[in-house]
Amino acid sequence: MTPPLPKLKIGSLRLDFPVVQAALSGYSDSPMRVIARRLGAPYTLCEVMLDQFLVAFKKRERTSHFLHIADEEPPVGGQLMGAEPEQFGAAALRLVEAGFDVIDINFGCPVKKVLGRCRGGYHLGQPNVALEIVSRVRDAVPDAIPVTVKMRRGIDDSDLCREQFFEIFDGAYQRGVAAITVHGRTVQQRYDGPSRWDFLRELKRYAGDRVVLGSGDLFTAEACLEMISYTGVDGVTVARGAIGNPWIFAQVRTLARGAPLPPPPSLFEQKEVIAEHYRLAEELYGKDRCVATMRKFAIKYSQLHPQHLGVRQDFCTVKEPGAWRQVLAKWYAADGPGVHPTVDEPAPVMEAAAF
Repeated sequence: MTPPLPKLKIGSLRLDFPVVQAALSGYSDSPMRVIARRLGAPYTLCEVMLDQFLVAFKKRERTSHFLHIADEEPPVGGQLMGAEPEQFGAAALRLVEAGFDVIDINFGCPVKKVLGRCRGGYHLGQPNVALEIVSRVRDAVPDAIPVTVKMRRGIDDSDLCREQFFEIFDGAYQRGVAAITVHGRTVQQRYDGPSRWDFLRELKRYAGDRVVLGSGDLFTAEACLEMISYTGVDGVTVARGAIGNPWIFAQVRTLARGAPLPPPPSLFEQKEVIAEHYRLAEELYGKDRCVATMRKFAIKYSQLHPQHLGVRQDFCTVKEPGAWRQVLAKWYAADGPGVHPTVDEPAPVMEAAAF
């Protein structure tokens, strides 16, 4: 019998399962998070928000969705990114006031525009500033609110960057963070090349009882369990692998019970979830604004259809409110088996196979 996976503790949070949905810029809004929660994610994170945006935030129709939390969502984390330490405390408080249960600080974003503005992964090269940010956030929010950090394994693989990584890693725990998520790629890699799971294994052995979550190359339910088994991390965060495939959370729960991998969702199961995702988006954004927002999700959902190229093309042509229903009526009218999405990513670097 397969031993159950341990529950995940993030400060005051007690989660029944150690596989959660990561923060995804441009994706992990309230509708996506609701769908993920319904399909088995015990905890989700919102898309990253800028400190200066939050400090100046005024609730308007075009921006209110950023701080929207559905009644069924909690626990949900708010992710924060910025350049100047002075603004982080006030910005973190805005997230707490909006109802977010955890404040997550982004020191991992590798996007060039972000780095050029001294945000995200840029801070991995300046430990003093990074740790000042951690202190300001931890001091600003109530003690009951866990503070967490998202990192990559360094700006690059030089000895200096490794030293800076561990200075931030150790210093963040000393300043009261409850958990740190580490992506197995460097900032310079962005999303190219494999993720180094052997680094995560080394890191968790070094961290001991401190809570470490792993990230990188989690595109299947099997990969989630493999990362936990191989590296020993306390939990994993599913990022790109959850876009258009929220069933990954239900699948990994099934595997963790020792049962075989379930078949991919049938066309009727897909239709039901896609329609509900659209409904939630229309409710949040309005029927007109949700068209462009949902197109990127629909493209990803189409990968689970056996005729995905045709489905993708038709979803891409949706420009009128409600026209997505015609795509569902055309391609999902009859039930049938779905397919698992194709994983076109390099295999993670491991010293030995986990299974």
